[in-house]
Amino acid sequence: MTTAVCPGSFDPITLGHVDVVRRARSFVDEVVVGVARNSSKSALLPVEVRVALAREALADVDGVRVEPIPGLLADFVRDVGATAVVKGLRGGADFDAETPMALMNRHLTGVETVFVIGSTALAHIASSLVKDVARFGGQIDDLVPPGVARAVREALGVGPAGGGDV
Repeated sequence: MTTAVCPGSFDPITLGHVDVVRRARSFVDEVVVGVARNSSKSALLPVEVRVALAREALADVDGVRVEPIPGLLADFVRDVGATAVVKGLRGGADFDAETPMALMNRHLTGVETVFVIGSTALAHIASSLVKDVARFGGQIDDLVPPGVARAVREALGVGPAGGGDV
């Protein structure tokens, strides 16, 4: 059985993330979505909430499980027996940012990173942009799986926008 880890902070999980996980599942037997703490970012949502939202968003995809990453991705990859790391790319900037991490993970584990090109229809969606739009009262329901918009708005202390996911 082939297992891949699809890591990220998922703060929050977006439709772009879901797309990448579904694509990864098409070429491996199991995808472990690893929800990480990113030391260079200040998270809006606690890890436990991000894990729960990701589990809900991916509940209909067989062969996918969601787990928190307690430390180094390299250790997590070894612990779950993964043969690859899968990362989604929206464009060249993502490739530039992901390449050093892929090289370090290969150095630490010998496991390769596979880059999956996200859907062009979703390429404009980034968790940071979703939070910014929500922070200023904009509509995000069409950018994230059901239930996520409400969690983001609650964490930000803002009311529903446009009468969507309330």
